Amino acid sequence: MDYVKQLSEEFGIKSEYAQNIINLLDEGNTIPFIARYRKEMHGTLDDQKIREISERLEYLRGLDKRREEIFNLISGLEKMDDDIAKALDGAKTLAELEDIYRPFKPKRKTRASVAKEKGLEPLADMIFAQGNSSVNAEAEKFIDTEKGVESAEEAIQGAMDIIAENISDNAEIRKRLKNIIRLNAYIVSKAADPEKESVYTVYYDYRELVKNIPSHRILAIDRGEKEDILKVGIEIEAERCLNIMQRLLVKGSNECAELVKNACEDAYERLIFPSVEREIRSELTDVADEQAIKLFAMNLRQLLMQPPVKGHVAIGLDPGYRTGCKLAVVDATGRILDTSVIYPTHSQAQILKSKQTLKNMIKKYHAEIIAIGNGTASKETEMFTAECISEIDDKVSYMVVSEAGASVYSASKLAAAEMPDLDLTLRSAVSIARRLQDPLAELVKIEPKAIGVGQYQHDMPQKRLSEALDGVVEDCVNSVGADLNTASPALLSRVSGVNATVSKNIVAYREENGAFSSRAELKKVPKLGPKAFEQCAGFLRVPESKNPLDNTGVHPESYTAAKQLLELCGYDLKDVAKGNISDLAQKAQNIGLESISEKTGVGIPTLQDIIKEITKPGRDPRDELPPPLLRTDVLDIKDLKEGMELKGTVRNVIDFGAFIDIGVHQDGLVHISQISDKRIKHPSDVLKVGDIVNVRIVKVDAEKGRISLTMRF
Repeated sequence: MDYVKQLSEEFGIKSEYAQNIINLLDEGNTIPFIARYRKEMHGTLDDQKIREISERLEYLRGLDKRREEIFNLISGLEKMDDDIAKALDGAKTLAELEDIYRPFKPKRKTRASVAKEKGLEPLADMIFAQGNSSVNAEAEKFIDTEKGVESAEEAIQGAMDIIAENISDNAEIRKRLKNIIRLNAYIVSKAADPEKESVYTVYYDYRELVKNIPSHRILAIDRGEKEDILKVGIEIEAERCLNIMQRLLVKGSNECAELVKNACEDAYERLIFPSVEREIRSELTDVADEQAIKLFAMNLRQLLMQPPVKGHVAIGLDPGYRTGCKLAVVDATGRILDTSVIYPTHSQAQILKSKQTLKNMIKKYHAEIIAIGNGTASKETEMFTAECISEIDDKVSYMVVSEAGASVYSASKLAAAEMPDLDLTLRSAVSIARRLQDPLAELVKIEPKAIGVGQYQHDMPQKRLSEALDGVVEDCVNSVGADLNTASPALLSRVSGVNATVSKNIVAYREENGAFSSRAELKKVPKLGPKAFEQCAGFLRVPESKNPLDNTGVHPESYTAAKQLLELCGYDLKDVAKGNISDLAQKAQNIGLESISEKTGVGIPTLQDIIKEITKPGRDPRDELPPPLLRTDVLDIKDLKEGMELKGTVRNVIDFGAFIDIGVHQDGLVHISQISDKRIKHPSDVLKVGDIVNVRIVKVDAEKGRISLTMRF
């Protein structure tokens, strides 16, 4: 297969770009490195698009590998001919390849294989030819008691079994029937026990066209079936499919033709439809899984890229009932200052004591922000916190943050190594505080799928889900960059070109030799060779370096070009360090980017990146996003009234809407139909995790804890 042609057509890119991407990937370059530092070679595609191209290339190569395997298997059976070879060459999917291979695949014992062992294949061929021979007369020739053929009727039945299996193995028949079923069949679900209450009641008697059913409904039906609540199948008029089969296979109206017609019915009902039903349901699930994985990945990206709350001492509260609320204070860099346990849900005396403890912590450490985990007892802890800060003069605000994965992290080896002196329950409070200060730096320590911003994530193919989410984490970390002298091993291991071993070596070198004084010093780290340095250097920042370029996203390979650019515009590195080059972009435009590009030897996209980076050393792209919504008071669900307008934060985007935190314990749901006055295909067209939005209360069910919202004013 011509991968360059295929990829350029599928993704609408130039052939030379497709070839360059293939070459760069094959040379061992990471996707973040290719996206950021090889823009001229691929036309400034972003990391997500390059990742899609990489995954498609892997699929196409796997397809060709399987094509070759099947070709060799059929050739080994001495059954290869020009038609089969042509069909194999034309197959576009793995499913098409397997359909071509089906007739030659070793089978377990079937009715047809038993009939073949009895020597009935010639009779089957004769009947399928549909000549005018007497079937009974021909069948009598195959009676053989030693082989188990006792009568002409048994011989005919055996021949029919062979014909039915041959029809079932016909790749063209299968292809046509699949298309008909995909377009016209219904997916149908029924209750296994109609009297039983469950969350699947809407699917107790449900049917929808296969071609129309959305992914989230497939996932819901699949889960209901796994839990033995639903019985699920695909329905289509059999006559519709049989007419196609008979049109293709039945040649006349004689006795043989009638038998072939009967064999078509048997093949369809016993072999083809059950197989195609399983295959199409599997396809639906695969598509739904992929859609859910993409949605999870998109939500995770937005969550990780939430703006950090920098420069503030933070208090983390990990709520709990019986064992109390764990409290941790961390400084602006995340260093632990103090910990405690308070009991805001116990007796009045304990509540007063807890208030005093929290107030003392706020005053002693000048804390300005409080992060509250959203788990058990979160609502009570939030109300307690709001009441507490209303009683002091200090300016303090709070935010409820997701504590998904915090308990897993707290019990991990990584957390034990970071906080060896703390009980694992207190480690959770530290993590919650740090999540508000810098979501990315803290959340990279947790397995991505444990963060919980998707739908049906536990039903997904876990390997594929992990690959997709790991790619998102990698892209986010490299988009922001990492401080070489403060980044944790977990964060460093996500940097382009740095694996777990090298990340530990970087930290060990740092502990033994003190802070890195330049990017070049990275070359002294054990097992960090020239290729790894090339891949990672541009994503690591060294604020302490004498060279201000070491604190930017400018790659060391472009330092010479950056200095030439500065010189052409009348500046030098000292001006970069002092921040005196705010008009650099304008001066470069006046000179002409093409002219500068020719003189410096770098392409215009790279030149533009260099200008952006050195204008703002230490730039964090997250700082350009709206800050998170911090609160000082709290609402109870009973306080909500229909028509009330509130500000909220998008917590999760799903196929049928979005969940919004409006300051009560229960997130409200904005259904897709209530997101915009314009028709939208998916909630993600308008909303993303972390967005601050205005909503109005449509309906409140305090008993069930359900809040319906609208964004249509």
